[in-house]
Amino acid sequence: MTVASSTLEEMKPESMLLHPIDTGAAPGQQEQLCIFGTGDLGRSLGQRLLQSGYRVVYGSRRPHSCGPLPQGAQVMSHAAAAQSASLIFICVHREHYKFLETIAPLLKGKVLVDLSNNLKKGTYPEANATYLQRLVPGAAVVKGLNTLSAWALQNGLLAGKQVYLCGNSARAKQAVTETATKLGLTVLDRGSLSAARELEDFPLQLFPEWRLPLHVAIGLTAFFFFYLLIRDVIYAYVEQRKDISFRIMVSLANKVFPIVSLIMLSLCYLPGVIAAFLQLYRGTKYRDFPDWLDRWMLCRKQMGLVALGFSFLHVIYTFIIPIRYAVRYKLISRVVDEMKNNETTPFYFDNTEAWGTDLFYVLGILGFFLYVLLGLTSLPSVGGSLSWKEFSFIQSKLGHLTLSICTAHGYVYGWNKFLRSATYKWYTPPGYMLCLVVPSVVLVLKVLLLLPCVDHTLTRIRQGWERTQPREEMGEIKATNL
Repeated sequence: MTVASSTLEEMKPESMLLHPIDTGAAPGQQEQLCIFGTGDLGRSLGQRLLQSGYRVVYGSRRPHSCGPLPQGAQVMSHAAAAQSASLIFICVHREHYKFLETIAPLLKGKVLVDLSNNLKKGTYPEANATYLQRLVPGAAVVKGLNTLSAWALQNGLLAGKQVYLCGNSARAKQAVTETATKLGLTVLDRGSLSAARELEDFPLQLFPEWRLPLHVAIGLTAFFFFYLLIRDVIYAYVEQRKDISFRIMVSLANKVFPIVSLIMLSLCYLPGVIAAFLQLYRGTKYRDFPDWLDRWMLCRKQMGLVALGFSFLHVIYTFIIPIRYAVRYKLISRVVDEMKNNETTPFYFDNTEAWGTDLFYVLGILGFFLYVLLGLTSLPSVGGSLSWKEFSFIQSKLGHLTLSICTAHGYVYGWNKFLRSATYKWYTPPGYMLCLVVPSVVLVLKVLLLLPCVDHTLTRIRQGWERTQPREEMGEIKATNL
């Protein structure tokens, strides 16, 4: 490629024509892009650009000893590389931006895409992209693609991934958007370069979509742990003078895990039920949900995965119960006592108890199997291979079936304990009774939504029907009548 013409150099960044609109590339010739930086990010980005049909040239301070680069790419000095393309990706740390000031005349009229991030918030008084624009005032700086990692670029996990852009030049952002779209990315414009600080803080957020589910899970775990600690361990010590604190590690934890898992699973489907009743109440689907409900619905996947994790813990803890010292000691001591007293404890087969126990285990196994199936379909590699109808069937129909089976698992566990006075220690209900409240409410509300009269109305609303006409249309009708 040739150096941009003097006419293009004299144009302001806001009004310049950018490649691929007019870059001097001959018809049918591959577009050439430049990358400053030959680190992991630069090499991974170059590889993806080459696979997408671009020609790539690297700018390096040591072009003859910069390490292995993707096959088909060229490498040269920063000054030479800057003259070979109109779109340049800056894949170096902010600390090394000074060299750009020395070649600022060559960057006039170019589009510079800043991909840099900082190690922590507030490291510098201004955003990296703002600093870059100040160093090279003649270029059009665009902040973007900084949420991509070298690992994601290398493994091709870009399809549908959302990235953000911001910049003062609409044409510069358009050029970057076209390139990002060819990589399979979905671009969201965040406005002017003043939003660069916000974009640079995005990668520093620690599991932003997981915060609410993790906070809920931690809160539920802490509540039920101390609640059961008081009911089981402290109650036994105060009322019966028994020290059973050894049960805290396994027995108590194995009660908390299934309780939290079941509540978290029900919280995955509760916002959908609430949203359905809101649409029925409003008679339209064109009104926004409250912010808290939107946020809740966006983290349902994470809530489900947290619930699956707690169910895994419950299964593992259940498997180790027979090998615990306390259980083995209890069995051996019973046998020794019978041998010493030369007597046997009478044992009668209870058919009802046998049915209840087998049903309890079967429901637990089926519920866990469906749990795992839901978790697998949440993986992008699996969910992406399913059609919308298949994914909806698994996540909705099988999801509610999983909730029903797991709830029945809890009811069977305490079917013969609800009316016993000994069950309510210090007049408090056991933990499994409390955990059945939320899933039971969700299932009852879901059954109401499945009633033909309700389901028919809800389906019509979701297809665009409105119970009342919008106010604008009503005003037009009144005006026409007048």
